[in-house]
Amino acid sequence: MLKAVIFDLDGVIVSTDIYHYKAWQVLAKKHGFHFDEALNDRLKGISRAESLEIILEANNATVSQRTFKRIAAAKNRRYRKLLNQLTRKDILPGVVELLGSLKQNGIKTAIGSSSRNTPKILRKLKLEDAFDAVVDGNASVRSKPAPDIFLTCADALEVMPASCMVIEDANAGITAAKAAGMTAVGVGQKPLPQADAMLLTLHSINAERLKSIYLMVKSG
Repeated sequence: MLKAVIFDLDGVIVSTDIYHYKAWQVLAKKHGFHFDEALNDRLKGISRAESLEIILEANNATVSQRTFKRIAAAKNRRYRKLLNQLTRKDILPGVVELLGSLKQNGIKTAIGSSSRNTPKILRKLKLEDAFDAVVDGNASVRSKPAPDIFLTCADALEVMPASCMVIEDANAGITAAKAAGMTAVGVGQKPLPQADAMLLTLHSINAERLKSIYLMVKSG
């Protein structure tokens, strides 16, 4: 039985990809690194430090640990400044209605995100009290694609991982969900080959639809 749905934040509840892209773009230009949309796509669903490692690797570049920390901190400051533009209108279509439907059906909900900015984003969206649990990049657990964030969500919700569904828009998150033993549902137009099922959007999706997907996956 489906007892909990765990949502990734960025790309599922709200899209702040453009803010990440703009922030990294400024830092890349300042330090002479190549950075484009294709490289930015590789950063979805992973931590800031891991993102910077990918950017450096793509540019065959190395920096000192001190410079690494300085670049990462500067990126986060710029990104957080851009987040001030967020309002409740930026919640992606169908999210509020789906959360209401899940609550009515007694299905618990959580946010499982690698972002350390999750609390601020939820406050800006006025969703800070909308979930039964929130586990983010501030927790002392490994980032996706490790399953730790989602397993911590299951513990917080007091449900077994096999009774959980994860909704994700990135390969790293789908990998993490599968490693946690959870049903993994991808959302968006980008193919996610490991996902158990795909949705183009959460618009018009309700608890009954998710329960149907869960049962279909479990029945093989």
